[in-house]
Amino acid sequence: MPDITASVMKDRQDQRWGDLEHLRRTSPMSDAVLDEVRGRHIRCGDQWLIDFASCNYLGFDRDQEIIGAIEPAVRRWGTHPSWSRLLGSPRIYPEIEERLAALLEAPDTLLLPTATLIHASVIPVLAGSGQVFVEATAHRTVYDGCVAARGQGATLQRFRGDRPDRLDAQLRAVPSGSARLVCLDGVNSMSGNVPDVPRLAEICRNRGATLYLDDTHGFGIVGERRGDELSPYGARGNSVVRHTGETYDDIVLVGGFSKAYSSLLAFLALPTPLKDLLKVAAGPYLYSGPSPTASLATALAGLEVNERRGDAIRADVHRKTAKVLDHVRDLGMATPNVDGLPIVEIVLPDASDLDAVAGFLWDSGIYVTLAAYPLVPRDRVGFRVQITALNSDDDIDRLNATLTALSERFAVRRPGS
Repeated sequence: MPDITASVMKDRQDQRWGDLEHLRRTSPMSDAVLDEVRGRHIRCGDQWLIDFASCNYLGFDRDQEIIGAIEPAVRRWGTHPSWSRLLGSPRIYPEIEERLAALLEAPDTLLLPTATLIHASVIPVLAGSGQVFVEATAHRTVYDGCVAARGQGATLQRFRGDRPDRLDAQLRAVPSGSARLVCLDGVNSMSGNVPDVPRLAEICRNRGATLYLDDTHGFGIVGERRGDELSPYGARGNSVVRHTGETYDDIVLVGGFSKAYSSLLAFLALPTPLKDLLKVAAGPYLYSGPSPTASLATALAGLEVNERRGDAIRADVHRKTAKVLDHVRDLGMATPNVDGLPIVEIVLPDASDLDAVAGFLWDSGIYVTLAAYPLVPRDRVGFRVQITALNSDDDIDRLNATLTALSERFAVRRPGS
């Protein structure tokens, strides 16, 4: 019998995965097995660490009101619905969709298990045999969905979100009659920045294109701007479309409950006719098992908690994030974060330092997300810090002290370099 592992490894001799495999084998920060969790403190073996890798931004994963919603729902519906959604959905599904549409101020919503499944199945449907444009820094799962569309007959091009005029020229060059789909992140998962949605939406509308936004990191954090908002994140956490003052005309928004809401569930905000089309054209609605009942229950409970307490939680996350960003800038460390969202990327000038930097952070009791090649380009190798509601002020002070020590021991990228 052939050795499938050896065969795969032979195909990877181009070293695309070499750096990541090295980290997996040598760094305790990679592929770790965690033995205990106490809020944002985690234990791996004998080592306790402060968790700055969590994307549970609002702390809903430990909220007792939300946890308490699980058992009644499970007793009513069982641990897991036994049907694909095309066969039948527990009543909790349309309840969430209705409440979610009201929060987003969207025409309609459709729930599916994950954003990854949505990208892989919906992007090819929307693209058809037309033209797909994917932003150069879009999340890998968005790019993979665009590649799947290309495999089914679409033409794929890349564009830069910070060069909208070039996108306009690319769209203008498309033959008339072709479908046009423009795909990018809402809040970028590495930089924590928000794109110029109004400008991109204007270009797409003028050129007959649909703007497809993956806002899995923005939903629950950014929201509509108004006079009584408690922080620059805006109010209600109703995502990047409302945060930038846009409408849903010619925009399809994808979001996830798995970040801020800590629930295994994702959604599209879209017109009802398109929702009805996807019910028969998108594979996860037809064939996939749905989210567990516990995830549905925590998503619905999370919407209720968000309505009552969400803005105060977001204001606290903003305050802690600002403290970290101010310290990073005082240290002269470069970070691409200009919008103040709770994703702080630190880029290393020498990618080969990542292993040692990871070890230093681990020994200092700080747990982060490593950004290794090919997850990011070589000139963006570094690490990402996420600040959540459950990180205490003492945790923030410990992080800042560690960043000070790190900047004294290792080379760090400076602003403008």
